Amino acid sequence: MSHDYTIRRATLADIPHLLHHRRAMFLEIGNSEEEIAPTIEAARLYLDWALADGSCRAWVAVHRASVIGGGFIVVAHWPAVPGSGKPCRPWILNVYVEPAFRRRGIAHALMETMIQHCREENFPFVSLHASDLGRPLYEQMGFLPTNEMRLDLWPSRTAPTALSASIKSRS
Repeated sequence: MSHDYTIRRATLADIPHLLHHRRAMFLEIGNSEEEIAPTIEAARLYLDWALADGSCRAWVAVHRASVIGGGFIVVAHWPAVPGSGKPCRPWILNVYVEPAFRRRGIAHALMETMIQHCREENFPFVSLHASDLGRPLYEQMGFLPTNEMRLDLWPSRTAPTALSASIKSRS
């Protein structure tokens, strides 16, 4: 199959595309626009500084000058774990391809690009959270379930406004 798209490193100018993908992803997995709105604003504030300081690295898929997909890696400070002397760890987030461009290998190519970046950075592993739609691709690429667990601390899924204030103070 010929590739009618390219993958490139995202820049600050791509933040609107990354946010569009984040919103679309959350809507597709069943969240309401009301739930998403404060999350998208917080993500915009986060991406403004995290892309600039390198703690978030993003890639986009481009077809005829239009961004049709993307994803990013968050590199978080983390105590080293056995097998790694690095005091940080990567998570792949927000892999998304516009519906009209799915089933062309674009998500796979984005994942390969981000995995290769993690290898070049000498990370011993990379993690992600999988939606039902993405799980088959990630399993095909060798991702395995882990022992991660979660406790919801808020009665609703809407983040408190203090979160946005906290993110703004870092920018």
